[in-house]
Amino acid sequence: MKTIIVTGLSGAGKTQAIDCLEDMGYYCIDNMPPALIKSFIDLTGNGKGIDKAAFVIDVRGGRLFDDLKESLDELKKDDIDYKILYLEASDSVLLRRYNETRRSHPLSEGGPVAAGLHREREQLDALRAQADYIIDTSNMKTAQLWEEIKHLVNSEETRDTFIINIMSFGYKRGTPMAADMVFDMRFIPNPYYVKSLRPLTGNNAKVSKYVLRHKVTRDFIEKAIDMIEMLIPFYRKEGKYSLNVCIGCTGGHHRSVAVANELHRRLSESGKRTTLEHRDL
Repeated sequence: MKTIIVTGLSGAGKTQAIDCLEDMGYYCIDNMPPALIKSFIDLTGNGKGIDKAAFVIDVRGGRLFDDLKESLDELKKDDIDYKILYLEASDSVLLRRYNETRRSHPLSEGGPVAAGLHREREQLDALRAQADYIIDTSNMKTAQLWEEIKHLVNSEETRDTFIINIMSFGYKRGTPMAADMVFDMRFIPNPYYVKSLRPLTGNNAKVSKYVLRHKVTRDFIEKAIDMIEMLIPFYRKEGKYSLNVCIGCTGGHHRSVAVANELHRRLSESGKRTTLEHRDL
């Protein structure tokens, strides 16, 4: 039986993940006591028509969650193939989601949500290290999360699962919290001071040509791509399956947009899986 353990931080998108897997034909159980996983597989694996199952297991299980390590060891002992899908997001994003839903964190004990998140990260640290797939949902819409899960689950080659998320932004509105790499484009001559280019954005061919015509811009892009490609194997080795590359300038309209577009184009043409978002346009 093809088995997926869905886990991770509260508020990171496990409900959306299980909905996606259910649409993919998985028999899904939310908040499953870990000790029952093996029994369920034994029960349904004998001609009962269930060949794919997914279980959401997290800290809501309380003391039952403590049985997870022993249960996973039992699955390995019996040669049952399973994958762990771990979902996470930045604290600021999780706090915002909790504020929007007005729900309490399962480990906050009636106190601040931030305290519950801190305890949860500590409790899940060892499990995260074992995960086969880690998805950071901080900047993902539901449709993007579904697309990523489908790709990860259906992919037969690990090299195809790594994704580079490229985002342009303006420093006026702050640095993205989920950034792995931040590059500052304020060393490039600013199209804002060219009267005909000021009302346009980096998506416009004239602005893009102005930004990319400078040798320093082209040199930067070459070195940034070299760095990203060099680091991907090391991120993957640490169990990370995505890299958030953030490109900033003053307002997030001209230089950062043009450079982000060019990075996206070059990396995509070289066979990398990439996404592109312009946060402040």
